[in-house]
Amino acid sequence: MTVNPLYHQSQTKLEEELVWIRRAQKDPESFGPLYKKYHEQIFRYIYQRMDDEEMAFDVTSQVFIKALKNLPKYEYRGVPLASWLYRIAKSELYQAFRDRKAIRTVNVDDIHLSEMIEEMDEDEREERKRKLYNSLKKLKETDLQLIEMRYFEKRSFREIGEILELTENNAKVKCFRALEKLKRFIIE
Repeated sequence: MTVNPLYHQSQTKLEEELVWIRRAQKDPESFGPLYKKYHEQIFRYIYQRMDDEEMAFDVTSQVFIKALKNLPKYEYRGVPLASWLYRIAKSELYQAFRDRKAIRTVNVDDIHLSEMIEEMDEDEREERKRKLYNSLKKLKETDLQLIEMRYFEKRSFREIGEILELTENNAKVKCFRALEKLKRFIIE
């Protein structure tokens, strides 16, 4: 599996980000570089799950308001700030679903579907794409989220664990189980 540079950072970038975080913890006015770096990423994460642009902008705003408010409590754990922001986004997204009766959607393009199909090692492409898409709809929210983060966003198990507040090993196990469920749905 290739690494997606959008979500993975070098040690130098992590250290640079930590300087920004510490500066923003002391002076909220310094939050700008972090906001600029992650706003689009968090917005896409939210928008892909609700398919309502206006609501996605509202939820994204709430994520950054909460992040700014809680930044003094943030503890660096060796992963990008994005992991913490995704946890906030997940919480805000679920709150939006409860408050507004929003509909959970799955936005998947052909490239991501093809990559999943290749990893599952099957033959008939078009039929498998259709089956895969329909099977994704059958997954529970938690399993779907694991599949999205691992195969569509190309996140490491460590990052997935950090976002979902799991150990890295538990993230691996849960991803494997989610993929196994998906395979069973496809075979049905």
